[in-house]
Amino acid sequence: MSSCLRITYGQYSSAGHKAVNQDAHGLCLPSGSLLQDKGAALAIADGISSSAVSHIASTVAVQAFLADYYSTPPSWSVRRSAQRVLAASNAWLYAQSRQGPRDHGHVCTFSALVLKSASVHLFHIGDARIYRLSGGVLEQLSEDHRLHTTSEHSYLSRALGVARHVEIDYRRLPLEVGDLFLLATDGVYEHLSHSQIRAIIERSGPALQDAARELVETALAQGSQDNLTAQLLRLEALPAPRADELLERLAGLPLTPLLEPGHAFDGFRILARLHSGSRSHVYQAEDLPSGRQVVLKAPSAELAEDRQALARLLNEEWVASRLNNPHLLGAVPHTRPRSHLYTIARFVPGRTLRQWMRANPRPPLDEVIAIVEQIARGLQALHRLEILHQDLRPENILIDDSGFVRIIDFGAVHIAAHAESTGDLPANQMPLGSAAYAAPEYFLGEGGSELSDQFSLGVLAYELLCGQLPYGTRLAATHSPAQQRRLAYRSLLENESAFPAWLDAVIRQAVHPLPRRRHEALSSFIHQLRHPSAATLRIPEPASLAQRLRFWQRLALLLGTTVVALALCLIRLGMN
Repeated sequence: MSSCLRITYGQYSSAGHKAVNQDAHGLCLPSGSLLQDKGAALAIADGISSSAVSHIASTVAVQAFLADYYSTPPSWSVRRSAQRVLAASNAWLYAQSRQGPRDHGHVCTFSALVLKSASVHLFHIGDARIYRLSGGVLEQLSEDHRLHTTSEHSYLSRALGVARHVEIDYRRLPLEVGDLFLLATDGVYEHLSHSQIRAIIERSGPALQDAARELVETALAQGSQDNLTAQLLRLEALPAPRADELLERLAGLPLTPLLEPGHAFDGFRILARLHSGSRSHVYQAEDLPSGRQVVLKAPSAELAEDRQALARLLNEEWVASRLNNPHLLGAVPHTRPRSHLYTIARFVPGRTLRQWMRANPRPPLDEVIAIVEQIARGLQALHRLEILHQDLRPENILIDDSGFVRIIDFGAVHIAAHAESTGDLPANQMPLGSAAYAAPEYFLGEGGSELSDQFSLGVLAYELLCGQLPYGTRLAATHSPAQQRRLAYRSLLENESAFPAWLDAVIRQAVHPLPRRRHEALSSFIHQLRHPSAATLRIPEPASLAQRLRFWQRLALLLGTTVVALALCLIRLGMN
């Protein structure tokens, strides 16, 4: 297995017998980290023949995809990146079509491949085709979006620029060295049999450019009256898995020894030990050349042989270096060589939320909501990058003296782009964080989502308000849907408190065992903490503790009086 993705390719296009070539095609093979993060991309488009400007549509679709896909965040999955770009292209094309005359529709088909790590991602709309040649078998991977009204007449049922919203077919398939992919417009494949295509490709050998030209010229010679485009791509080498790529950056470095305040180490002076545990040691240090204070995080000796744990540690720095949000702890620029394995982050003064909670056991409601809102802003910044935090708990949140809040630990994050590369998808993935704050779906092996982080934030809000957990310690012991249905939420209103009923309802929804029953988005949860809905406001307030006590006292007195009266009646009956 190679350290990077390696391909060979060839592509050829011709107007054929037409005056204008309405097809467009392109390929992008970046280098370095961009190839690792985003992969190689190949795209083809075919403008509709009834429009005088469809060549503009196909050119825009291909060029925008190949440019904008590589501008999306590296933490985004291939699917999200490509679909966002195609949605934007479709919106632009549709707007142009609406503004022009009927014969100026900016409409085209579109098909693309993205090869990243050990997978190929297919995106398709229209009737261009994607084939794979493997083991001597030519297989069509895409579906033609064409409706036939008669044996001779048909029309596209789906294309870019036709409607305001577009549905793109998506497939993800594993790659094997030697796989060959063909993208072709209908001017090519309608005039060549599968056996002809295989024979031309096999006869050309490694000269894929010659094969692409021969496919086009053979189809033209066999009667094609349309524009013709063929693209060929062969996989020559697969890259190493993502975890290995991360470790190779610091491969061979020994673990950091235990450090003490005053030690000089790799151009740093150790100021204090902030934390020591079974997974890591964390130090406050001064970077001597710049005078900047930083945090060094080094793996514990117990993790020396645990490559996954070491990869997660390096992931923390990777994530931090791509964050730009005041409520998330960011990385610091560092180009000096390292002699040992550790990560570097910004140092921010403050105390953990756990320490703050001990000092503020009954904080005002407005203060709690302000803290929860800030944590939510940090989570939303992660979610926009397709990153799940998965370990939201008081120990991983820092609050300074002014009340400003930051999420400081990313050791358990799920990064969609990395999971896509390694095959480590959210399903059946149990997070490494505290079970007391983990969403119930993790205990069922269902994996997490943004709603899972919402659940953890809801538990935090509940604990900030009353110092307890909404399900106590029972949650971690529920490993079946039946057990989770028996979970009993402990209302904030059970004890005498000044909390309104609507607040309890909002938090109860955020920590519901079923993800679909939670707030539809984190923003909705946060909004309702300050602006409860009309339905929530209609929830009746429970009687106060004093009122309930008086009710039970009166009931007990009534029952006691009734018992005495019955006893007297029985005595009289007995005497008679």
